[in-house]
Amino acid sequence: MAVDLSFYASPLSEEIRDEGREQGREQGRAESRAEDVLLILGARGIGVTDATREKITTCGDPELARQWLVRAVHVATAEEIFGEEASADR
Repeated sequence: MAVDLSFYASPLSEEIRDEGREQGREQGRAESRAEDVLLILGARGIGVTDATREKITTCGDPELARQWLVRAVHVATAEEIFGEEASADR
């Protein structure tokens, strides 16, 4: 009995693989930026609560993590990296 493996070489299959690769890259960028945010805060001697650390490390949006990274250079407290969104959470 022969098994039809043509699906794995089809354009649809390639498209699905490409989407998965891109999602993986985005997740990797977000994780890397989250690590960088924590590194900068730590290097500046700014304490990070467990809740803040969790919010940073679970961020799946690389653009949002980039914004936090830029803010991490200037803030006085870790919570300030969240900017206006922190006010909306309250």
